[in-house]
Amino acid sequence: MWSWEAFFSFLTSKQLLEGAWTTVWLTTVSMALGLALAVVVVALRASSFFPARAVAGFYVWLMRGTPLLVQLVIIYTGLPQVGIRLGVVAAALTGLVLNEAAYLSEIVRAGLMSVPRGQKEAARALGMSPAKVFRIVVIPQALRVMIPPLGNSFNGLLKTSTLVSVISMEELLRRTQFLVQTNFRVLEGLCAAAVYFLMLTTIWGFVQRGLESRFGRGYEQVGPARRGAAHGGIGVDPVMVDEAEMKAANR
Repeated sequence: MWSWEAFFSFLTSKQLLEGAWTTVWLTTVSMALGLALAVVVVALRASSFFPARAVAGFYVWLMRGTPLLVQLVIIYTGLPQVGIRLGVVAAALTGLVLNEAAYLSEIVRAGLMSVPRGQKEAARALGMSPAKVFRIVVIPQALRVMIPPLGNSFNGLLKTSTLVSVISMEELLRRTQFLVQTNFRVLEGLCAAAVYFLMLTTIWGFVQRGLESRFGRGYEQVGPARRGAAHGGIGVDPVMVDEAEMKAANR
């Protein structure tokens, strides 16, 4: 029979709070490192050096084609057989980062490819160097496209992080399992853990909407038709180009 007392006892437990904090930092660090690795993978896949493209393509194919659970078990219990031993935290981070980077690389690549070539050509016509074009014109527009899927990936990673419990990482689910073993209130414990995850994903939802609004601000003010008309029908975004002109003039 359901016990509200047991449910609230789980909900206010210090162990669950610590587990929730572990889930948050584990997700945040994995996402940050995964994004950094994803940028490297995208650069390798865009390289003119065939071996680099082949290695990056094989990595993405392998990570996306095998389950994260299998990857975690191989990293934690398989690598020691070849002399590579990682602690629980290091193994959890390695597995999450390697797996997430493969998916994030596709998001980053799609975001960069979404910027029209005319935007880059217009910026180069202003005398901007390739590095400035990438930093001032390409990145801001690509971010607008990348933030929604990146936000969804972070949301998913918050919940996917529960898989590291199989290698004894004491995140939210693992802490819940420990508490359940002491009083055998399985349903109440899992429901309390679900409430924590719901709160975390809800908070992140507000953060994501704020980021989308922040990076999409200029595009809400200037419509596509006006962008094209303002620059001879090329489809150049005046918000980006005007900013580029001002920065170029100041330098």
